[in-house]
Amino acid sequence: MTTNIGFLKVTLIAILFILSDNGLAQNELRDAFFKDADIAKATAEAANAKLFAPNNFQRGMKEYGDAEELLERGRNIDYVRSNTSDAIKYFKTAVRAAKFAKTTLAQAIKSRQDGANVGAPKRSPHIWNSAQQKFIRAVQLLERGDLEKAKQLEGEAIILYRDAELASIKEQYLGETQRLLSDADKARIGRYTPIILKKAKSLIAKAESELNKNRYEIDQPKSLVKQANYEIKHALYLSEIVRQVGDKDLTVEQLLLNWEQNMWTISDVAGIVPNMGEGHNELTTKLVAHFKLQSNEQQDLKQKLEKLEQELKVLEQEKTENTVRINDMDEELRALDQQLIDASSDRAMLIQRLEAQARVKEQFEQVEKMFSPQEARVFREADTIILRLFSLNFDSGASRIKPENFNLLSKAEKAINIFPQSELIINGHTDSQGNDDLNQRISQERAESVKQFMINEMKIPIHRLIASGYGETQPVSSNDTEAGRARNRRIDIVISPSIEIIE
Repeated sequence: MTTNIGFLKVTLIAILFILSDNGLAQNELRDAFFKDADIAKATAEAANAKLFAPNNFQRGMKEYGDAEELLERGRNIDYVRSNTSDAIKYFKTAVRAAKFAKTTLAQAIKSRQDGANVGAPKRSPHIWNSAQQKFIRAVQLLERGDLEKAKQLEGEAIILYRDAELASIKEQYLGETQRLLSDADKARIGRYTPIILKKAKSLIAKAESELNKNRYEIDQPKSLVKQANYEIKHALYLSEIVRQVGDKDLTVEQLLLNWEQNMWTISDVAGIVPNMGEGHNELTTKLVAHFKLQSNEQQDLKQKLEKLEQELKVLEQEKTENTVRINDMDEELRALDQQLIDASSDRAMLIQRLEAQARVKEQFEQVEKMFSPQEARVFREADTIILRLFSLNFDSGASRIKPENFNLLSKAEKAINIFPQSELIINGHTDSQGNDDLNQRISQERAESVKQFMINEMKIPIHRLIASGYGETQPVSSNDTEAGRARNRRIDIVISPSIEIIE
């Protein structure tokens, strides 16, 4: 009965389509025949079937387009129904093939994404296009059922994708310097400054070698490139002076007098009377001693300032705690005054609260003593206790916990056990080096790794744990120094005691 009603509805719509001039019936007819096809098409597009199952997806699109054309031309509705039915079949097949391709070719897909993340399509288009051809061919063969040949082409595509990724990274970090060196070679400045230019080339070669060893560890290559840039610019500057001397535009005596004048200027700033009657060695020694003394004094002042700042933070924290404690006590005393009728009960509640506050403070002090300053910093923010684990280090680009960190995590477990039933938030942080998205991802993975360690090794229930990654967005020190970056690469464990303990 239901089938007959559906058939009658479609028939009526078709009649209206034939008789109508405003297109309303045609829209209703399209909705009747294309609803399921539209859903299947959207599902295939969401699965990226156009890339991972191109043959079935294209067939589905052809049947879909033919159905639209037939409907627009007012052809027999049975033909429209047949085309949309075939389109649905191809789209569903494409979705299944796409899922299989994503699993089977997972390594190639990851290598492809890694290359795209560093701009390989733009920086190394030739290698990237070759990789794309291999990858697309592998997808096509896999869709046809030739798994062996598809896996072979996947391996070739992975090699090309990684080559394109490495070439892109090299272009990103070495390209400008290599072009600067090429310009220097074209200007033939090696005739005047061969030693400096040789040093610059050696630095570039070393930077490229480091990238070949580990393309994701870029700190040292960046430093080497920076030195190479300096040496090239230095060579350009000195080559002009050497050329002037060679062309007799500048005599050696004039050059030396200019140099001595600079030494006089520096000596005047340092308050030293220069004596270069027998050369510059004596003056150099005095200047070095003067500036070394100044450097030591500045370092001492910096250390004293850091110590004072730390002491000030401790005092401010104690002041905040005292203020909170006094406010709590004032509130409790006012409540006690208002409840004199039930004085015994109020007194017991007051004692209980004071003991709870004292217990929290004692627990915090107990945790604080567990860690050395090199391992972690322990501090409070409102009702939470934060373990800032500076020494919980991971290998570059990795999130696996190393055995040398087990002792630190054992201390963290003891600290956590002091606050039973507390909620624990594990926050991962990185320094500012490298790609922002990569930093965000690796900080989340490291936080998840610590969370999993707590579940497996500390036997902490999963409902008490939350892991979050913040990448480079919340530094606690400057990213301009290695020491500052080391402090920014950290795991923070935020302990939120239960309400019963705080109150």
